[in-house]
Amino acid sequence: MNNDNEIAGDPFSVPHLLQPVAEHPSTVAQFAGMATALAGDRECWAPLVRYDGTTRWYHRLRTGPGYEVWLLSWVPGQGSGLHDHGPSSGVHTVLEGTLTERTARGPRRLTPGTLHVFAPGHVHEMVNDSLEGAVSLHVYFPGLTEMPMHAQRARTQPQVAC
Repeated sequence: MNNDNEIAGDPFSVPHLLQPVAEHPSTVAQFAGMATALAGDRECWAPLVRYDGTTRWYHRLRTGPGYEVWLLSWVPGQGSGLHDHGPSSGVHTVLEGTLTERTARGPRRLTPGTLHVFAPGHVHEMVNDSLEGAVSLHVYFPGLTEMPMHAQRARTQPQVAC
């Protein structure tokens, strides 16, 4: 086991451990609570979703002191490219469909309800590897000011012994 989440489980996956949503969140737990609350408010985000086959669609859903909330849609095959979020930390969750997050530690399948918190410097790529559209919600704190792209790492193929 490499970290506390592997030992004790993800504390953000247990709704009763999330702090109530503050009017102006200021802690990681409050931002996670905001993401969870917004994810559950389908009437707030569902009418805004659009799918675009030529580029990833996104909409800034909310802003506040020191944070932004973005709604993104992904058609099959769309991806973000390998990037980080500069000085911003964040929380992301899938609202509909399935996404794959690729990091140096390997791929992670993200389904509705999956909540992931990351710190500045977290390098990842998000991709819709499924055959259905997907929608995700992203909270950045402080607000997103940059998204540096990184060169794609060579993917190694497993060697087959004969």
